[in-house]
Amino acid sequence: MKAFVFPGQGAQFVGMGKDLYENSALAKELFEKANDILGYRITDIMFNGTDEDLRQTKVTQPAVFLHSVISALCMGDDFKPEMTAGHSLGEFSALVAAGALSFEDGLKLVYARAMAMQKACEAQPSTMAAIIALPDEKVEEICAQVSAEGEVCVAANYNCPGQIVISGSIEGINKACELMKAAGAKRALPLKVGGAFHSPLMNPAKVELEAAINATEIHAPKCPVYQNVDAMPHTDPVEIKKNLVAQLTASVRWTQTVKNMVADGATNFTECGPGAVLQGLIKKIAPEATAHGIA
Repeated sequence: MKAFVFPGQGAQFVGMGKDLYENSALAKELFEKANDILGYRITDIMFNGTDEDLRQTKVTQPAVFLHSVISALCMGDDFKPEMTAGHSLGEFSALVAAGALSFEDGLKLVYARAMAMQKACEAQPSTMAAIIALPDEKVEEICAQVSAEGEVCVAANYNCPGQIVISGSIEGINKACELMKAAGAKRALPLKVGGAFHSPLMNPAKVELEAAINATEIHAPKCPVYQNVDAMPHTDPVEIKKNLVAQLTASVRWTQTVKNMVADGATNFTECGPGAVLQGLIKKIAPEATAHGIA
């Protein structure tokens, strides 16, 4: 079965989407529609901006979403997903691609999510770090230990076996990184992100985004969408909404998502959007499956 997957923040690069814009009338129309909806020319930043411009959460998230969704829609008849999933922000792309959200509503929600997250990041400085080669249980145990000392520290992204991203207060993450290294982690790498995504520190953003999600019409998708919160397939709009709201402060269960998709029959994964991060993770989680970008 064919699965289509969509990346999250971190995959952006200057020049992303430019070839689509220049070579496809549909892409150009959708990019221009996005410029109108956002009220600024995001295409100028995507095609010709600086890395610094692109790294702002409020630019990054709509940029990655647009590149992902438009590249999928430009596949025409080759885009026939039997299941979809997206990593973090990519879940919104996956829902649009599966027809659960309109292009316009998806973009508006992603922008609302980005603005709410940026605000939460500015209110309380926080960060994330990637932990390499430590068992999940050990990472969770250290996070619990640091949290018990009054800091915020949680496992935010289960990316693939041996790679977990933790999220929390700056002090909490620093403490946890030292403890993880002492416990035998090969590496504990602080990430260049705006704040503690997928942690309780995103609660103010969650409240803000919940209102926007509840006001948006979500339809039954044309294929199951595997959501981050529980790694399970969903087609019921009520459940999809509930999981989207929970997503901002919950862990991204990517390892389990890919395992479940493979167990349900996925053999071929196409990553739509910038970069090849998800292909690398899928190959580590399910070496028996094929994973590639858009041909």
